[in-house]
Amino acid sequence: MGAKSYNVAVVGATGAVGNQMIQVLEERNFPVKEIRLLASARSLGKVLNFKGKSIPVEELREDSFKGVDVALFSAGSGVSKKFGPLAVSAGCVVIDNSSAFRMDANVPLVVPEVNGDAIRGGPGIIANPNCSTIQMVVALKPIHDAAGIRRIVVTTFQAVSGTGKRAIEELRHQVSEVLQGKPATREVYPHQIAFNCLPHIGAFLDNGFTEEEMKMVHETQKIFSDPGLRVCATTVRVPVYHGHSESVNVETQRPLSAEEARELLSRAEGVKVMDDPLQFQYPMPLDAEGKDDTLVGRIRQDPSVENGLAMWVVADNIRKGAASNAVQIAEKMIQRNLL
Repeated sequence: MGAKSYNVAVVGATGAVGNQMIQVLEERNFPVKEIRLLASARSLGKVLNFKGKSIPVEELREDSFKGVDVALFSAGSGVSKKFGPLAVSAGCVVIDNSSAFRMDANVPLVVPEVNGDAIRGGPGIIANPNCSTIQMVVALKPIHDAAGIRRIVVTTFQAVSGTGKRAIEELRHQVSEVLQGKPATREVYPHQIAFNCLPHIGAFLDNGFTEEEMKMVHETQKIFSDPGLRVCATTVRVPVYHGHSESVNVETQRPLSAEEARELLSRAEGVKVMDDPLQFQYPMPLDAEGKDDTLVGRIRQDPSVENGLAMWVVADNIRKGAASNAVQIAEKMIQRNLL
């Protein structure tokens, strides 16, 4: 990626995704000149590790972005709305993991393997899509290119890490409580999550869908530049720590066999096909944990509709669904001399 190095800031550095962003920058050997770890005042005094060095966490302030080339934001939409434009005005590229700017017509919504050409150079904001959207569009891009997707029906099975560190702890505590015959203590979710499934991610809207479900609809349409694409999503929280799974059913404009789809996906960037059911080989959250690839299996013809395909898609929601996708956007900018 050339000899140039960059000053990088991670906003929300002490959170689950922020921690992962730091790790991914190190693992992928991103050309970091200096790293600045930013968080709220409560995190002052904390120290995080980057490439063997102890880096103190700094308080996020309005002047935190002076001299920063690229800022990876993962501190919630309120923080992004306030500090994102301030970072841009300081000459910084902001890659934002929140929902703050995703549907802004002037902000690219990017998954590098899918629509990397949407990235623009110079100071500005680039949005990271929702975790469940990212893995789905990575898996569907080759099929959309080959046969044109007319309709998508998706049901997600999403890990508690998508809610954050407190949700991970809640699941751990509840498992222990239930196994000891105690009632489960609930703080993060409205119902017990241990040994249960909650068909509810995000607030319910007037149309009966949740915010998470409508994010998948609108973001997929924007990423594929197809506002008429029909998408129906049901999002479910499951008692898994890491890794989102999705049952994805698509109806294509032109015929595409399961064998052809499997071949296309086996060659696709960022995809790993795991599809040998007779050998019990299919993607599971444990397979995806710690990896950046989107895993696809159970690829089969849907005989109930013309040109129908069904598949199972799994990815690490904190990595490809958030941190790794953000770093890959920055890498793509470097490759295209936009950073």
